[in-house]
Amino acid sequence: MVRRVMIIAGEASGDLHGAGIVRELLRRVPGIDVFGMGGEKMRHEGADILVHINDMAFMGVVEVVRNLRTVMRVAKRLKAVVRDRRPDVVLLIDYPGFNLRFARAVRSAGIPVLYYIGPQVWAWHRNRVHTMRRLVNKMFVIFPFEEEIYRRAGVPVEFVGHPLVEHMGVSCSRDEFLQREGMDAGTKVLGLFPGSRAQEIEHIFPVMLDAARLLYRSMGVRVAVGVAPNLGAAFLRRYLPADVPVTLVEHATYDLMAYADAAVVTSGTATLETAWFGTPFLVVYRTSHLTFAIGRALVRVPAIGLVNIVAGTKIVPELLQSELTAARVAGIAGRLLGNAGAAASMRKDLSIVRERLGGPGASARVVASILAYGEAA
Repeated sequence: MVRRVMIIAGEASGDLHGAGIVRELLRRVPGIDVFGMGGEKMRHEGADILVHINDMAFMGVVEVVRNLRTVMRVAKRLKAVVRDRRPDVVLLIDYPGFNLRFARAVRSAGIPVLYYIGPQVWAWHRNRVHTMRRLVNKMFVIFPFEEEIYRRAGVPVEFVGHPLVEHMGVSCSRDEFLQREGMDAGTKVLGLFPGSRAQEIEHIFPVMLDAARLLYRSMGVRVAVGVAPNLGAAFLRRYLPADVPVTLVEHATYDLMAYADAAVVTSGTATLETAWFGTPFLVVYRTSHLTFAIGRALVRVPAIGLVNIVAGTKIVPELLQSELTAARVAGIAGRLLGNAGAAASMRKDLSIVRERLGGPGASARVVASILAYGEAA
């Protein structure tokens, strides 16, 4: 009987998907002990969060090096938990830079290692496939094309569908949403989604807001910002301009994604979420020059946005690094807001992405394997 499950999620998206796993585990095995690293969503579902994702809220080679002591301290603490609390199985969620190293300690302790939302080996670090074969008992992949990559390398793998599908939906009608957020029904709404990491906000959010100012002055659009739960409105408020009305939308990200007339989205999982709703948008990203240069040298895909990678072609414009200027953002977003044909064409293309994300049930399929591996251990 499985009584103890350790889950390691290192960022906001991992916390979201981990919460689905925790909820399903406790539904199937009431009283099961679930613990590890995660955030408020996992905690809300009943997990004992020993290390919070906010402690690891940095990304990129340069940023990791700067925070190496924190990484080492967290790894040491979690390894002690493996030794002292002795989970029956460990589930790693995404976050490969940390999780693949942690997997070595788990396997050394003789505990099954399962990996949910694995490294994007189709984009970079192809050799990680061989590491997975040595360290991981089973992979759970979320895109159909990933299954063949791992199977060919001899890694036990199962395509479970994308967990986002389990969470997608709105809480109210468009009219109710606009009324609740103090926006007029006839106003065009530009949604801004600057990301969930402080360094993303620093590099990207000011440019988004400058573009929004241009569109506010030229088209009278209403600007609304999706607030990441781990950051909060107070953190974003310090960036807001005094000459443009901006609505900070908390705890209703999907409502804003669904009801915005167009959006500007920081590269990451949010691009898939926005695509699922069929809202026209553009992808933006900027990080330190060194981190981006290293990434460009290693990455082998023609697009950075997950929405374009899943679609297999560039259906959504991308503005990266020096390309990311207020004028360019405003130009593309303005066309999506003002040209009904362009918006309709993108909505049609985005339907492809929604189909490829699959149906619900990812969490249930992962949990079934967790329980099976734990019982066999």
